[in-house]
Amino acid sequence: MAEFSLNFLTSNLPDWLTPSHFIMVGLLLLFAIAHSGLAALRVWGESKIGARLYRVLFALVSIPLATVLVIYFFNHRYEGLVLWQLQDIYGVKTTVWILSFISFIFLYPATFNLLEIAAVVKPEVHLYETGIIRISRHPQMVGQVIWCIAHSLWLGTTFTLVTSFGLIAHHLFAVWHGDRRLTKRYGESFLKVKERTSVIPMLAIIQGKQTLEVKEFFKLSYIGVTGFILLFWWLHPWLMVATSRVNF
Repeated sequence: MAEFSLNFLTSNLPDWLTPSHFIMVGLLLLFAIAHSGLAALRVWGESKIGARLYRVLFALVSIPLATVLVIYFFNHRYEGLVLWQLQDIYGVKTTVWILSFISFIFLYPATFNLLEIAAVVKPEVHLYETGIIRISRHPQMVGQVIWCIAHSLWLGTTFTLVTSFGLIAHHLFAVWHGDRRLTKRYGESFLKVKERTSVIPMLAIIQGKQTLEVKEFFKLSYIGVTGFILLFWWLHPWLMVATSRVNF
């Protein structure tokens, strides 16, 4: 009976609604639960196994799941219904690359100590209020939205839109979740930072709560992120070929 029902439901779906749409939703949900769940358990986990080991555990769970997401997206990005096709329009490719470049500046804001990320030194939670945090308190969310806009513009498929909506939904949840965790951990100190910053890009600067200090971006960490983006840009065609050889 269950098999009959499943076949009936599948047979009534439009041809363009491929299984990859549902698989991507499942992968996104799995990543969101693992990533945000481990973030929520950080204080408890660090008390049990220490900050460095917990950071390693976090990486061992998050990085493979993120890698699977990236590969699956690359391999199925043109599936589904094509809603628009703008790739041959003059200026679209350049616009997409510029937006992608900006998105990575936000996605990897370089406000974190790289040695902490690698757990070479003890990872800490910092209340940053400089650099790109002046533009948005949650730069990774902003970067993800920009990345999704750029790739949706370029690809125009329903699979890409499903992926984009899922990624944006997770990052919007992370905005709430992150503020909640920092409030619980730092109380009044974080509430003051929250008052002086904004989630919406440039809003705190427009309101006069922040002043954009360009010199703060001329740091080795930001230069390193820019170099990484350029390297990724150069490797992009090779990555397309490499991921296509992964059979899923």
